[in-house]
Amino acid sequence: MGGIKKKRDANFELLRVIAMGMVIALHYLYQSDSLIVLKEPLSAVKITGSLLEAFSIVSVNVWVLISGFYLSRSGFRLNRILQLLLEVYFYTLMVSLVMQMVGIYAVKADDSIFRSVQYLFPISSEHYWFATAYMMLYVLSPVLNCGIRKLTKIQLQATIFGLLLFTCLVKSFVPVNFVTDDRGYGVRWFLTLYLIGGYLRKYEVKFLSGKKRSLLLYVFSCLLSFCLLLVFYEWNWRADRFNYYFEALTHYNFILTLLGALGLFSFMRGVKLNEKGLVARASIRLSPYLFGVYLLQQHLEIKDRWIYWLEGILGKRPEQVLPFLGTFVLAIFLVF
Repeated sequence: MGGIKKKRDANFELLRVIAMGMVIALHYLYQSDSLIVLKEPLSAVKITGSLLEAFSIVSVNVWVLISGFYLSRSGFRLNRILQLLLEVYFYTLMVSLVMQMVGIYAVKADDSIFRSVQYLFPISSEHYWFATAYMMLYVLSPVLNCGIRKLTKIQLQATIFGLLLFTCLVKSFVPVNFVTDDRGYGVRWFLTLYLIGGYLRKYEVKFLSGKKRSLLLYVFSCLLSFCLLLVFYEWNWRADRFNYYFEALTHYNFILTLLGALGLFSFMRGVKLNEKGLVARASIRLSPYLFGVYLLQQHLEIKDRWIYWLEGILGKRPEQVLPFLGTFVLAIFLVF
């Protein structure tokens, strides 16, 4: 979300753009009813949508890995927290004001107090869950950075493994909805990803050192997740079981989601871009506005409406695969 200062940064700014595109894709697929749902008949469009979801679900993890990779080597800046906070408040209040001015404000009399609290305290009320978790992560970053610098390699590995054990590994194999499992929608998972990003900056991981190997890890993890989704759907259809595993495959803290994110992150880390090229320059220009795209799209007044606005432009979701893919790409482009 800041400007890039080193040559390699263009690669990661492009990765941020890709990650935000994936976030928009996930929102579109969910809200346009384009995903496989248990006990509902399959269709070619829903199978295609779930395949796209499998390749996009790594987006949030990738974003936080980038943050850990860079912030672990930077000093704490209070103005950065203030900048994030002001950006959140700007979109929260600005959208609400505009909606009131045009007469389509969705607040009703019986929920006006609660909704007002969400607008006045967007971080505490989790108006935007990502902004809340990310803000808390940034506040804790000096402590995390100190640990990354001071701990030995073995100590840091043990810390990361311990966090992964409780936030990722157990839930990925044990079919129980643990009370502490937030599916990756919280600061605990973000802390884990941040430390992993810092570790990757400090130490070389041979398994992730090659572009080809990293890309294969990303593709394999996503394809395996998609195939397992189909398997668990079929088993659930026949025996009414495996509900947990079907849902867990799309959690941010599921093991395959993490592996896919590590693969894509490591692949882009090795990509070389010409800073004067069109792709690099476009990525650099777009990057500062990406967080704003999320804040605008996920505002409480917009997040359940934008899909209908898109349908007014693009029409209803097509029932054939090729037209659906065209609409899918156009929807992401228009939201950007």
